[in-house]
Amino acid sequence: METTQSTWQTAAILIARLIFAASFAMGVAFKFMDMGMTAGYIAAAGFPFPLFLAWCAAILETLLVIAFLTGAFLTPAALIGAVYVVFLGFAFHGPSHWAGNQAEFGAFMSHFPFAAGLLYAAVHGPGSVLALRQGWPGRA
Repeated sequence: METTQSTWQTAAILIARLIFAASFAMGVAFKFMDMGMTAGYIAAAGFPFPLFLAWCAAILETLLVIAFLTGAFLTPAALIGAVYVVFLGFAFHGPSHWAGNQAEFGAFMSHFPFAAGLLYAAVHGPGSVLALRQGWPGRA
């Protein structure tokens, strides 16, 4: 059942989708500018196959950008994005990093409001304007 959105709700949803897309697009851009540096960061965190994982991250983030820009598959994309963001927080800024650098705690905590926004987007979908209606039945 589609509900009517007010102008401000439509604008807010579109702006939120653009913010999510821009956030992931910046990550993609940094990866493509220097995939070796991204792989080095992944290796420093102790993960195997760092170059492969860097490419996987770039591909995932590219797909998330597309989902947020188009609205297609937004619900599953937002759920995957939320899990991914929390994983990144723990893997690269988790408790083992806090003793050496207090700023890491702030970096860690910043992942949770982002994940909360993604969960909210997953529940409410892409809105009714500028959204391809593809995705799970009953949701985009």
